[in-house]
Amino acid sequence: MNTPIEVKTKSSGPVTVFEFHGELDETNADKTFTSIYNAIGDFTGKKIVFNLVGLKYLNSKSIGYIADIFSNIEDGNGAMYLTNMSEEVKDTLELVGITTIVSVAETEAEALAALGA
Repeated sequence: MNTPIEVKTKSSGPVTVFEFHGELDETNADKTFTSIYNAIGDFTGKKIVFNLVGLKYLNSKSIGYIADIFSNIEDGNGAMYLTNMSEEVKDTLELVGITTIVSVAETEAEALAALGA
């Protein structure tokens, strides 16, 4: 049985926002991130925000996907932000060091402003 996860996608000017609700685990990470890769397409010059407002849990595979997406965006001279993290999710991402490489903003609005949206 798949754990429920919903990812809403919206555009704000040149920025694509992915808003997460639910949990990312072994049952849904591959499918979820495949759809995100497809939505991003070519990584060149992309500006992405992962709004984690409704994310309650993420596993190591999901963290790997986030790191890979960031690496592709950085290689394509784009930018990426993580926003609206719960304490649990923030603690997990800090523990593995993702927050030292991917830009973090408290709110989606702050990230959009920083990205020029």
